[in-house]
Amino acid sequence: MDLTQGTTKEKQQRAKKTMMWFAMISMTMTFAGLTSAYVVSKSRADWLTELEFPMAFIVSVFVIIASSICFMLAKKAIVRGSREVASVLLVGTLLLGGVFVFMQFEGFKDIMEQGYYFTGPSANIVPTFLYIIVVLHIVHVIVGLLVLLVVIYNHFKQKYKTGQTLGLELGGMYWHFVDVLWVYLFLFLYFVR
Repeated sequence: MDLTQGTTKEKQQRAKKTMMWFAMISMTMTFAGLTSAYVVSKSRADWLTELEFPMAFIVSVFVIIASSICFMLAKKAIVRGSREVASVLLVGTLLLGGVFVFMQFEGFKDIMEQGYYFTGPSANIVPTFLYIIVVLHIVHVIVGLLVLLVVIYNHFKQKYKTGQTLGLELGGMYWHFVDVLWVYLFLFLYFVR
């Protein structure tokens, strides 16, 4: 397909989706760099192997997957014209995103209760890596929550209809990306110690 063909609206939609792909690739590269630095740092003499992985991080995997499923079902409900169902699912996605962020902070609390700190004289590189990676992901999730608020607002303004779902699609691309990113980060941090 020739990308220069189509109406102005179709070209703009393709451009916006392409920009979202560039943003997601950029975020992937950032986290690939951080996880690579983590792997390289494992050879340090002070590398912690006895740090118990927080249960809150484990629970958060299921929370974020549930939020992705809610968003996917909300999009299907919008396309079907089931506004009430879509509303409940979009708000559910938002709430699950909030629970996810809360669980991340619970995980930090657990790490500190184990006696490991991210900064200061008793800090160690392992919790510091966890902190940097997880906080950076939380920032992306918070951006996703703001995107969800815009999607919910536009949904209530009835801007999404069959054939007019670009904002919903872009929001979904971003939300699913940060969800998949957390699953990757969790598996990486859990198994690469």
